[in-house]
Amino acid sequence: MYRSVFVLMLLVLPAQAEDYQPVGEETAFLSLVTGKELRLGLFGISLVIGNDGTISGEAMGSQVTGNWAWRDGYFCRDMHWGGTDLAYNCQLVEVLGGRNVRFTADKGAGRSADFELR
Repeated sequence: MYRSVFVLMLLVLPAQAEDYQPVGEETAFLSLVTGKELRLGLFGISLVIGNDGTISGEAMGSQVTGNWAWRDGYFCRDMHWGGTDLAYNCQLVEVLGGRNVRFTADKGAGRSADFELR
């Protein structure tokens, strides 16, 4: 009986877990985010990355604005949240299954934030 349960578990578990994959090109990044909203529900963050280099949205009840450019394989942004200047930073972008995007500060060496695409 235990053997059949184990075999059944092997059949229903995925063969390989899906991992985040780096997004190295601006065109690939734009195809992910254009016309979509990036949401991080836990913190009430909702952002739109415009293909014209703009960032807009809201975080914890305050307006978010900014500009971005793709530089040397990184998403480089200058943002403001409410009255706070969020320092210029270039971030590694990764995608998971076309529905989740991870931004990691300091070209991949800093903190990460995982957003759901809607």
